Amino acid sequence: MKAITQDEYGAPEDVLMLKQMEKPTVGDDDVLVRVRAAGVHIGDWLVASGLPYVIRLGYGLSKPKTSVPGMEVAGIVETVGKNVKQFRSGDEVFGFCRGGFAEYASVSQSALALKPANTTFEQAAVVPISGFTALQAIRDQAEVQPGQKVLIIGASGGVGTYAVQIAKACGADVTGVCSARNVDMVRSIGADHVIDYTREDVAQSGKRYDVILDMAGNRSLSDLRGALTPNGTLVIVGGSGGRWLMGFGRTLRAVALSPFVSQNLRQFMSKERGEDLITLKELIEDGKVTPVIDRTFPLSEAPEAVAYVGQRHAQGKTVVTV
Repeated sequence: MKAITQDEYGAPEDVLMLKQMEKPTVGDDDVLVRVRAAGVHIGDWLVASGLPYVIRLGYGLSKPKTSVPGMEVAGIVETVGKNVKQFRSGDEVFGFCRGGFAEYASVSQSALALKPANTTFEQAAVVPISGFTALQAIRDQAEVQPGQKVLIIGASGGVGTYAVQIAKACGADVTGVCSARNVDMVRSIGADHVIDYTREDVAQSGKRYDVILDMAGNRSLSDLRGALTPNGTLVIVGGSGGRWLMGFGRTLRAVALSPFVSQNLRQFMSKERGEDLITLKELIEDGKVTPVIDRTFPLSEAPEAVAYVGQRHAQGKTVVTV
C-alpha cells in the first residue's frame, strides 16, 4: 500500500515521504479500514516537527515512535479481527488511530463508530481529534450552561469551529473572535456575535463573559482574566511560540494562580474517547454540528497539507483524500 512515512523530526515537507509498504496487521480486537480520507490537525504538525520539545517525551525522543502519521480517519471496513462484533466488511466508519495517512489503517474497534449518515468521508474524517478537544473543553472543563455568555477566541480554526457549534448546542450566547476574512463563516455556523480582532480588542471592550475558550495563544493571562466575570471560567487550549513549551507556560501559570482567585482557570488536555465519538456522531446527525473544511489535498501532498495547517491560518479543517 501507499503511505506517508516519517523517520525523523523536521519541516513536514522534508521529513514526510510517500512510500510503498505492507498493509498493517490486524489484531483480534482491531479493524482494517480502507482509508478514504484522513483529517489533518495541528497535532500532526507538532509531531512532524517535534515541537515543542516537551512532546517528544510521549512521541519519541530522537524520532517518532510511529512511522506513519495521521490520527483521524474515515473509510470502509476491509476486514475485522476475530473479537470484533460491532463492525463488518463494507461498513462506512470514522474514528481515531495512529497511521491514518495511508491507504489502509488498523484501528481498534473501540476507536471507531459508524460514519454519520449525513456526512461525506471527508467531513467525517476531520471530526475526531478536533471534535474531542472542543467537546471536552465546552462540556467537561467549562461546563457551559444555557444562557451563559461564551467567548471563543480562535473561532474559525479546526477546534474553534466545533466549539462554536457545541456551545450553541448547549444553549449559550456565543461570541466568536477571528480575522476579518472569517467573520461571515463564523456567523454562518451559529455564533451570535463575531468580533474581528483586527478592529476590536476583546480585552478593552469592557464586556465580560462567563466562559472564555482561548485557542489563539497570543493574549496575556491578565487580559483574559479581565474579560471574565468574577466567577467565570477560562479554558486555555494549546498555545503558540517557543520551541520548548509553546504556550504551555501560560497554562501552568493559570493553574498555579487559580486557587487564589475567584475565577476558574483551567488546565486542559483532551482525551481520545470512544463514547465521545458517539456523542459527536449524534450531534452531527441531529444537525447541531457540521464539519467545516478549508482545503483538500491528495495523499501524495500530505506533507504540504501538514505544513499548511502548521501556519495556523486554516479556516476550519484540512483533509487528505486517499
